[in-house]
Amino acid sequence: MSSNTPQKSLYLGFFYAAMAAALWSLITPMSRLLFAMDCTPLETSFWRTGIGGLCFAVCAAWRRELKIPLKDALLLIVIGGVLGIVLFGSFQYAISFCGGATAVVLLYTAPAWVAVLSRFFFNEAISYTKLAAIGIALGGVIMVSMAGGSMNGEISAIGVACGLLSGFSYACFFPFTYHFCRRYSSVTLYTYAFLSTTILLLPCTYADLSLDRPAVYWALLAAMGFFTNFLAYITLALSLKYISQVQSAVIGNVEPVLGCFWVWLLFNENFSATGWAGCLFIMAAVFILTLEKKPARDAQK
Repeated sequence: MSSNTPQKSLYLGFFYAAMAAALWSLITPMSRLLFAMDCTPLETSFWRTGIGGLCFAVCAAWRRELKIPLKDALLLIVIGGVLGIVLFGSFQYAISFCGGATAVVLLYTAPAWVAVLSRFFFNEAISYTKLAAIGIALGGVIMVSMAGGSMNGEISAIGVACGLLSGFSYACFFPFTYHFCRRYSSVTLYTYAFLSTTILLLPCTYADLSLDRPAVYWALLAAMGFFTNFLAYITLALSLKYISQVQSAVIGNVEPVLGCFWVWLLFNENFSATGWAGCLFIMAAVFILTLEKKPARDAQK
């Protein structure tokens, strides 16, 4: 970003990035409330991606950006759909098994996974800084796991595995998004990815789907789809018009903090001292990776 950017635009970018992080942080408390109403993790994922995907589809149609070549459409449907199922499904199961705070912290191992994946997909060298950050993140995961999660129960190996899988699949979205956003808008990308996720989830959730639900149930699902999916991604895109990706990523670290706060406030979820230390380790690793200086050739891209 140029040094003569107006201060007002800078603040506006920070505001949009913080708004996106705050909206994403609502996933954990909303999911816990829906689980209490007998909504399954996959059913929650189905409605969240479906409602959010429809919002993106309307936006893409209005902008006349729905039509793309068949080959790319099939790739978006297959790759985006599979990644979506793994990401949204594993994250919801992590919340269910080991608590919202644990799930959102484990989700944020994604930058460490990105550092590893970049070595294979883009042939980026793993620097000593990245190695140190990956090691710190791994230590944090072990501490959070040994603490028994944020619901203060026994260690849930399935929950921790789902949390790590959500972080890995979230990381996989970066090369996927990077590849297709060079050709199409993010609105087009998310329309195909989220709606294909919904369609692929249908066989897994069909037996649980029912229209005979209370109004608050549908209100929560609508809020999840619109606010934590559609609006969150829109505000993130708006932030990138005013600030850099690095600045937006740094502000995005508010999400796990807020996510932990909401489930503590509403459901009394809390970590032990070891668990909180593990959280700090993972967040420190994220900051290290986010703030690492890029090579000169990358900075010019």
